[in-house]
Amino acid sequence: MTLSHSPAAQIGIQTSSPLAVIVGIYLLFAGHNNPGGGFAAGLVFGAVIALRTVAGLQRPAYARELTTIGLLIVATVAIAPLLWGDPLLDQQVISAQFPILGKVKSGSALVFDLGVTAIVIGLVVAVLDGLGASELGTPELGSAGPNAPDLDPTSPGGATTTTTTPTTSDPAQARRGE
Repeated sequence: MTLSHSPAAQIGIQTSSPLAVIVGIYLLFAGHNNPGGGFAAGLVFGAVIALRTVAGLQRPAYARELTTIGLLIVATVAIAPLLWGDPLLDQQVISAQFPILGKVKSGSALVFDLGVTAIVIGLVVAVLDGLGASELGTPELGSAGPNAPDLDPTSPGGATTTTTTPTTSDPAQARRGE
């Protein structure tokens, strides 16, 4: 499938993507105290990837890797407290004092949210790949596709010439034109 990508849409998506990433980062860090979290951040990041894919700015990749890494992070954070005799999914909180920021608290919930974010992004990329969205990010060969008729400016009246590609799997037959 070859689509003509709108330059206006591409510019709009390129300029809005950094803002959406900032919103996703905010949702990730504010998630365990306010609405948001790893799932909401993953959806925002996934939406950025989906929009950039449909606009032809990037191709979805690394779905399996993102999902696997996310699952490993979530499983590790969930099981780690059992090693110290604490209950499953028990949160450990660490606080530190910084000169400009003051007291900053973080904990294992943030690491868990990072894993959830990776899983959600991986699933969005897998859905995009399953729907064939990777073909949307490929550069187009022409407005109507690779087998479209080309106008021949040297012929009278701008006649068209049609080029076809052979559909054989044998390279020898393709060279002979059979």
